[in-house]
Amino acid sequence: MKRIPHFILPALLCSVSSFAYGEAVTNKTEEPSAIEQITVETSPTANKLPVGTFDSPISNLEYDPRVDLQSRNMAEAQADVTIRGGIFENTGFRVGSATLLDPQSGHYFAEIPIAPQMLTSPAILTGADNALYGMNSSVGTVSFGWKPIITGGSVSFGTGTNDFNLQSIHGAKSTKLDSLNNYTLGFEGEYSHSQSDGTIDFGDHDFTRTAGRVQLLGSQSQTDLFFGAQDKFFGWPNLYTPFGVNETEDLETRLWMLNHKQNYAQDSNFEVSAYYRKHNDHYIYSRENPSAFEAFHKSEVKSLGLSGRHAQSDVFAVNYSAQFIDDSIESTTLENNFTSRNYYKVSVLPEYKMALEGNKQLTFRLGAAFDDTNRDDSELSLIGDVTLNTQNSKGFDRTFYLSYAQASQVAGYTAIGGSDSGGLFRSNYNLERETTKNLELGLLMEEQSWQLNSAIFYRKDHNLTDWTFNFDSSSARFANPVDINTTGIEFLATKHFDTAKLIASYTYLHKSENYGAADIDASFYALNFPDHRLTLGAVWNPTDILEFRVDNEWRTQHENALRNGDNNALFTQLTLKITPPILKNLFITFAADNLWDESFEEIPGTPGRGEQYTLSATYSW
Repeated sequence: MKRIPHFILPALLCSVSSFAYGEAVTNKTEEPSAIEQITVETSPTANKLPVGTFDSPISNLEYDPRVDLQSRNMAEAQADVTIRGGIFENTGFRVGSATLLDPQSGHYFAEIPIAPQMLTSPAILTGADNALYGMNSSVGTVSFGWKPIITGGSVSFGTGTNDFNLQSIHGAKSTKLDSLNNYTLGFEGEYSHSQSDGTIDFGDHDFTRTAGRVQLLGSQSQTDLFFGAQDKFFGWPNLYTPFGVNETEDLETRLWMLNHKQNYAQDSNFEVSAYYRKHNDHYIYSRENPSAFEAFHKSEVKSLGLSGRHAQSDVFAVNYSAQFIDDSIESTTLENNFTSRNYYKVSVLPEYKMALEGNKQLTFRLGAAFDDTNRDDSELSLIGDVTLNTQNSKGFDRTFYLSYAQASQVAGYTAIGGSDSGGLFRSNYNLERETTKNLELGLLMEEQSWQLNSAIFYRKDHNLTDWTFNFDSSSARFANPVDINTTGIEFLATKHFDTAKLIASYTYLHKSENYGAADIDASFYALNFPDHRLTLGAVWNPTDILEFRVDNEWRTQHENALRNGDNNALFTQLTLKITPPILKNLFITFAADNLWDESFEEIPGTPGRGEQYTLSATYSW
């Protein structure tokens, strides 16, 4: 079925916009050199807010060209965030200098009870940057920083189809301290709640998040103390199994975090992050018959992370990162006493800059990372890249880079600590440390009104832990190691006009795999990827009163024996924002998600989401 004409039509109707706030998502990410630095750059998506619930740190990542967000129910319910054709456990979520880990399964990495208003826009770290800053995430890291608190706030109410309702309030206050020169004390809090019957039968949800922080901000430092609590109930047919049952999950997440960032000398800084995370999960296989199978998991994680950059001179600097994680779990499904682990990582990446003629600069980085745990073999990984940057008097900026990066990680407890002979989810006690080697060549070009990011990469994954299916077995999933070679191409382009902005991307992925076993009929994750994927986003401000936003994604998914329906899919999210001239602090939003009622199974065997329409009003101060 050909749907490309439908993909283009919404963009032609809604055009584009110059609205683009947030951190750039590029292949090169450096630690900021000033605490109060504000960067106005390009966002890879047009929409910032989801349609079916309140926003979370992962909202709308599905339209980023390097991120494939495979959701159950919706992204904010249970989302597997994959980067560059990896799987959900290859992706880390970093806040400050610390990666938020869940010991049970990567399915819960994205359970982050932090209000997005408190965080910078996500930066996608890949290649050398992921190897330097990531922790137990061998392919990519979604990285956030803490924003300075600014006095203000907002309150929102929403309603919509499928008995949807939403309430949210956010407030912040920043005050200069007379007793401490150049310091301000800030307080920020947020509460959000949403619920609905779901876009398909048995797809209901009920979410609540409460978050607050205290911040001491100076001219060269920022300290944040945060607490967040999130409670989520949601259901979905075939949530994790392909057996035609209505499954549910009830999640409780608590996060305490202390973060300090300090600038010193010239172009030097460090950041220290410490957190305690507690996560409870109650899974029910069949809501009609809960006693058939249910599981309880209680996990705790303590972590301390450090990262920074020390500049010896204008030409030489050392980038570094280190993290320690201690975790433990109580579970009704783990059987082999694999219920605790300590993780260690140290990475050092020296940097040398060389000025060339014609406003050119050549940068070399070469270093290594060391990973270890108290249960697994250690691994030493090489990291390096070469970057050539050219600027001219007309504002044209061009950057070439070539990078080689190795990274490694270990499997979660569900994959290695449960039963290896039966049950719904069958573990594998022979899983070894996973290793990844990534070779990448990229070109970034930028002028005042447009930007192009492009890359070609080749990645070798060894002993990658995948979840597979056998049609002759009663188990829903098997943890199996696989060696996969992945080739990928990425393009992301943005163009600014007077009242509009256009965002377009294309990605291509090709994989060759070797499981070393013949009894595997389908892969839920490692071989669930798009061969071709296009995104087209647009924002248009025809007047001060109206703003249109549209994101489109079209894909051709790789063939999978478990998938029902078409391998081609088109998703569209459309938003109309109205700001009445009489009340400029009030705006009304009409939004639609899955505008064409696409039934594509993002995860093979799991039904896709349906249409959702909402109407909301927000008053800000």
